[in-house]
Amino acid sequence: MSTPAPSTASFQTRVRVRYADTDADGVVYYANYLTFFEVVRVEWLRALGYPITRILEQGIILPVVEARLKYLRPARVDDLLTVAAKLVAVGPASFAFDYEITREDGLLLVTGWTRLAVCEREGGRACAMPAWLRDLFASLPLTEQA
Repeated sequence: MSTPAPSTASFQTRVRVRYADTDADGVVYYANYLTFFEVVRVEWLRALGYPITRILEQGIILPVVEARLKYLRPARVDDLLTVAAKLVAVGPASFAFDYEITREDGLLLVTGWTRLAVCEREGGRACAMPAWLRDLFASLPLTEQA
């Protein structure tokens, strides 16, 4: 697994395609790419010092509220994938990532984008981004504000 420099808005990790990730032909089921996106987001936050448990302890959750994927080529059982994410936008109550999934030979398989909302853990209502998260994102180089 790769680890970013503490000030980077990009991160990548590796995922081995399990049989459970695939359909009957051994091809990754299309919705499982969203799970791979979550893996890289959670690992990126951990590398920045904010494992998901610490975020939950702060009383917030970060649900995906929008997603786009473009499937270029299939991944198959036992492929070793590199899942890369880049934080591309931060707004008052949401933030967004771009993604690329490549096979170990460098072949680009999937691209995507997600927007996550900042919500109260109790009740799940959207809320303003807490100062600690806003400060974390402000320390990272971004391409736009949402």
